[in-house]
Amino acid sequence: MNNNEDDFLTLSLSINSFPNLGLSPLSTTSTQSTAEEKNETITPPYPWATSRHAIVHTVDYLVSKEITIISGDVQCKKCQQQYKIQYDLQDKFNEIAKFIFKNKKNMHDRAPNIWMTPILPNCKYCNQILPNCKYCNQRNCVKPIISKDVSINWLFLLLGQTIGCCKIDQLKYFCKHTNIHRTAAKNRLVYLTYMELCKQLDP
Repeated sequence: MNNNEDDFLTLSLSINSFPNLGLSPLSTTSTQSTAEEKNETITPPYPWATSRHAIVHTVDYLVSKEITIISGDVQCKKCQQQYKIQYDLQDKFNEIAKFIFKNKKNMHDRAPNIWMTPILPNCKYCNQILPNCKYCNQRNCVKPIISKDVSINWLFLLLGQTIGCCKIDQLKYFCKHTNIHRTAAKNRLVYLTYMELCKQLDP
């Protein structure tokens, strides 16, 4: 990453800051099926995704390719409008890194409430003040549109800190393909998903 970037990011996401989480290997039906899953490749669903399930490119790679704006689809729970929103990769990742650095010792390997019940963006349509509009000025109402399995926009969910919006089956899908033991409560799976994605971005 560039020398003028915030040193806090390097500090908070160094190997020492992400020690071995003691994760158990996946429980699989056979050695053959495990090998097949690991070797399976896909067409990357997004420019920031790799050809492997649930794996994103590193920050260094994305910056080198000038992929620094991460977009995703969202929908307002009130007016049902769908549209795209964008995040700055480095700014948002740095924000998450600082949060983890400050709070990780108090998480006890469980996602904090703010990750489990994310603060959602305001709707750009509802957030207008229009005469006689029953949807206007709605707050905390825009949820990410989460696709099925292979097309889940994991980096977008991470940067928006909305992984907690995933269903438990979607989290188990992520854990399955990143070799994380997936028999756990949802707050544990959300926590592990955050940590794994951060390590993918900054190994």
